[in-house]
Amino acid sequence: MTGKTHQIIGFASLVIGAAVFMPDSLNAYTLTACILGNSIGSFTPDLDDAGNRLWDMLPAGNFVGRFARKIFYRHRTITHSILGGFLFYKGYLWLIPRMVNPAYVDTHLVIISIMTGYIAHLAADMLTIDGVPLLFPFKWYFGIPPISFLRIRTGSWVETFLVFPGVIIATAAFIVSHYSSYIELIQLIRS
Repeated sequence: MTGKTHQIIGFASLVIGAAVFMPDSLNAYTLTACILGNSIGSFTPDLDDAGNRLWDMLPAGNFVGRFARKIFYRHRTITHSILGGFLFYKGYLWLIPRMVNPAYVDTHLVIISIMTGYIAHLAADMLTIDGVPLLFPFKWYFGIPPISFLRIRTGSWVETFLVFPGVIIATAAFIVSHYSSYIELIQLIRS
């Protein structure tokens, strides 16, 4: 999947998750950090790719990205696995409380938002021809559906004209059908 598709799928997962698993409290700072964190999480598995949009956001990111590409050897290895997800989770668990002020931002919700984006990225890549090595270092690639020629090719017309707009339409429909949950979220922010 392309970066914009990963980002919209990650955001859709966050929007749906917020309605289904309503937080007890929410403020504007936490909401902003969650949206930003979700976007970062949506790009994190592709840190093994020097062209990742996340590298573009960092000072000297392109240089670091080229170096990281050499460390990971190739795209879709440990960063697209359960092991990689666990390691990034532990890293974010350490990093986020040091980056934001816990007095203003609920770091627990931010970490959940990041990992929602991360997991959504893996799920989206499972729909592609290559699949993902969930059990890395074993070289077993998992995809949905199990027969690879039925899956989506990254950047194809199916992704561009069906998946991307389909996710937006499905998310909008979900928001409309769960309107009262989103009103409650807005009220949480105001209080």
